Amino acid sequence: MNTQPNSRTLVAGFGNQFRRDDGLGPAVVNALRARLGRPPLDPLDDGFDDLGHAVDTIVLHQLVPELAETVADYDLLIFVDAHVGNLPEDLRVEHLNEGYQIPFVSHQFHPSTVLALARQMHGHAPVGVLLSLRGSDFDFGEGLSEQAAALVPQAVVRIEALIAEAEQD
Repeated sequence: MNTQPNSRTLVAGFGNQFRRDDGLGPAVVNALRARLGRPPLDPLDDGFDDLGHAVDTIVLHQLVPELAETVADYDLLIFVDAHVGNLPEDLRVEHLNEGYQIPFVSHQFHPSTVLALARQMHGHAPVGVLLSLRGSDFDFGEGLSEQAAALVPQAVVRIEALIAEAEQD
């Protein structure tokens, strides 16, 4: 990754906190905030009012094009989300390329598209990484499944490693 020392990082967790494991992104953000000595974000707080740190955190229900303006100010952007399906890993790291991609669901944006929009509209896009965690219960309700909750501390450690790697490159 090509970021400068003392670079700015944004960790954006997304997902629906009221669909059990779909709330993995926000849960990881709050666990990271605890490690950073910051209070958790409640379900009605997206974190945008707390930007301005070396490592910022936000939570979103879904990715939207307006996010491009915010992310253009960062050197590293780590998206955090839940995944389902046949991915072999419980915790998957994918380095993203800027580009317009058709999302799986038509009302959502793909993380690569957010990066491409930032570049096109603001002349800069951060290095992008998607960290996805295996979810198993997407029913209506609050709280993560036992299996998903066990992945949260591992995800925080991986985020810290990604930030450290970016600062060394």
